[in-house]
Amino acid sequence: MAGVVKRVIVYGGKGALGCVCIQHFKTRQWWVGSIDMKPNEHADGNVLVKPCESWVEQENQVSEGIDSLVGENKVDAIICVAGGWAGGNAASKDLAKNSDMMWKQSVWTSVISAHMASKHLKEGGTLVLTGAQAALEGTAGMIGYGMAKASVHQLVKSLAAKESGMPAESKVYAILPVTLDTPMNRKWMPNADHGSWTPLEFIAELLNKWIDGETCPANGSLVQLVTKDGQTQLTNA
Repeated sequence: MAGVVKRVIVYGGKGALGCVCIQHFKTRQWWVGSIDMKPNEHADGNVLVKPCESWVEQENQVSEGIDSLVGENKVDAIICVAGGWAGGNAASKDLAKNSDMMWKQSVWTSVISAHMASKHLKEGGTLVLTGAQAALEGTAGMIGYGMAKASVHQLVKSLAAKESGMPAESKVYAILPVTLDTPMNRKWMPNADHGSWTPLEFIAELLNKWIDGETCPANGSLVQLVTKDGQTQLTNA
């Protein structure tokens, strides 16, 4: 319908992938809201999250901010690309510390995104969370990371099930990348095989297609993004 503004909220909108997603949707004249600890200057509106000890506190911060930002307007999609990485096996002195950080970055944000979707997503809208291909199996050298991402995978399955609280006809997916082609990854791994890293713009374009209903996977899908020689293949886990 002409004149209808499409709306998307990006949780983690100041991170590398979040920034690319926001720029992608803005060039297509979408209204874009960003949630992060720092504002994204390209977004139409920002919700700033303060570091806090309580998951409930953070949900209240985000909920109040989004309520104020979108009002009665429903959004076409919510994309959660917040997250991070930390290593450590069972012998690591920082096992609990790193696991706590991974939980906050990946699980808190995903659960808050799910609750936002229940309130603000249109019927037939799309929620995308970020898992990890590595977390389909054991992650001995990065236990906290693997636990957090596996939890996101389980959350996606729960949200796709009946009586999950999601809006009617809505879809929820997880992207499961291996390694993203970010400036920080290139800085820390300059000699790695960059042809096996997934480009950020590829992901932004993919999410745009899913939201628009093009070549969508089944509801609840965990979609592995495996890149080789610069070409990315999609495989359902």
